[in-house]
Amino acid sequence: MIGRLSGLLVEKNPPQLLVDVGGVGYEIDVPMSTFYNLPALGEPVTLLVHHAVREDGQFLYGFGNADERAAFRQLLKISGVGARIALAVLSGLSVADLAAAVTRQESGRLTRIPGIGKKTAERLLLELKDKLPAAVGASVTGGASAPEVADDVLNALVALGYSSKEALAAVDRLPAGLSTSEGIRQALKSLARL
Repeated sequence: MIGRLSGLLVEKNPPQLLVDVGGVGYEIDVPMSTFYNLPALGEPVTLLVHHAVREDGQFLYGFGNADERAAFRQLLKISGVGARIALAVLSGLSVADLAAAVTRQESGRLTRIPGIGKKTAERLLLELKDKLPAAVGASVTGGASAPEVADDVLNALVALGYSSKEALAAVDRLPAGLSTSEGIRQALKSLARL
């Protein structure tokens, strides 16, 4: 099995890449999170790879980091979720945002991804619980001591129009032991400075 590829980036046609490794061109599908962080054409690139062998062919899926690949593999284990849906999930949410949605059981965040309906979102939340990379899960709860406070602050920030990514980053910077109102106040101050 192929686990990693290093070579020159020859073509970029979202979501597919062509990487030249020693004169052999490998077609690799990647999530948009990886695609946006690729170097320019002709530059060296290294990708972690998931190699899938099926009746209709062999397929390579590339990732910029180990957490993305681990999350992709967990998604593939879920009944009814194939590579296309797994790539869509990782294109629509970072691994940290996916872990946060699973931890908080927020199906609404998943249903915003094209191709994910309510039933699929609920199945993902159920089956991914406690199965995403440990390093990601540790960062999801944020600095606030009580998870309920962190959830309340996060929901308030999203309701005020901040993106989930901005809100999670602000919650992660909060010190422990704050009340909900003080957490919201401090999160808004930190977001105003950006």
